[in-house]
Amino acid sequence: MTTLSTRPTQPAPAEATPPPAMRLRELVFGAAVSAAVRAAARLKVADALDDVPAAAEKLAAALDTEVGPLRRLLRALSCYGVFEERPDGTFGHTPMSRMLREDDPQSLRAIALWCTEPWTWEAWPRLDDAVATGGIIFQELHGKGFFEYLHQDAHESAQVFNQAMTTSSRQSAADVAELLDLTGVASVADIGGGQGHVLASLLEKHPKVRGSLLDLPDVVAKADPRLREGGALAERVTVVPGDARREIPIDADLYIIKNILEWDDESTRDTLRNVVAAARPGARVVVIENLVDDTPSMKFTTAMDLMLLLNVGGAKHTRQSLVERMTQAGLAPLVIRPVNAYLHAFESTVAK
Repeated sequence: MTTLSTRPTQPAPAEATPPPAMRLRELVFGAAVSAAVRAAARLKVADALDDVPAAAEKLAAALDTEVGPLRRLLRALSCYGVFEERPDGTFGHTPMSRMLREDDPQSLRAIALWCTEPWTWEAWPRLDDAVATGGIIFQELHGKGFFEYLHQDAHESAQVFNQAMTTSSRQSAADVAELLDLTGVASVADIGGGQGHVLASLLEKHPKVRGSLLDLPDVVAKADPRLREGGALAERVTVVPGDARREIPIDADLYIIKNILEWDDESTRDTLRNVVAAARPGARVVVIENLVDDTPSMKFTTAMDLMLLLNVGGAKHTRQSLVERMTQAGLAPLVIRPVNAYLHAFESTVAK
């Protein structure tokens, strides 16, 4: 008599280099992978799984989900290294799944949610139109600008965006502080610095340096607690509500501009020119950006580049394009250095 095993069938070992047809099929179904990561993040599957591998039944009970669909979700993600399906049918953590936990120091849960928000599923199918016409698809879909829509019509998505940007800034702040040599620097200005995580990291490392944080009023109102009144660094910080595209009323030895020169060319030109207008001769200017060339993170940054095309008509920079825009503003880069796998720093000095 033939018996059927109830043991889960394990995926066949993956080939080192999948055949082109298989790889293309996987790419075509890329949306399924994004949706699976989003589902796991929203359900907090990684948070429910501790260090001991668990069966789908146990996880389903903890998460209040159906067992069968949850097992299918975990199996799909295991194919991509997000979770591990073990020979006994249980599921365990992997380095990637741990980063979907909210309590992980390198958590990417907010980023995973942000990159798969509902509006993204409306915009991606129109990428061909954006490529053909150069139009801003988000504006066409919603009748208003991206940030206007977020704050007026999609409050939950706006919160996800803010959390994702905060997480990303916190994780890169230490790398920036480690990279920059502040010898001879008494004052630092973080231009468009969001909640000021980079500035806070620099001031903690250099206790004699003073700092200024400039960003939109609603943004700096929620600045890092260390920088606000009563915070550990507040006595050395000036918080300046403003728009870098209009004016930068700050005198400093060092200006830092991180991840704000990607919205559109006009905004980039205005911001760089305003820095030059505000800075004294000899002041240092450091521009920090993701690049879409010559970087280990190209798959991520080129995807973000396409998203910028859709939602604001912006673009990530190549090394050459950023050098050109800085040079046009009078800030010829003297040194270009990697900050980490995702960021490069372009250092220049205001001409004497």
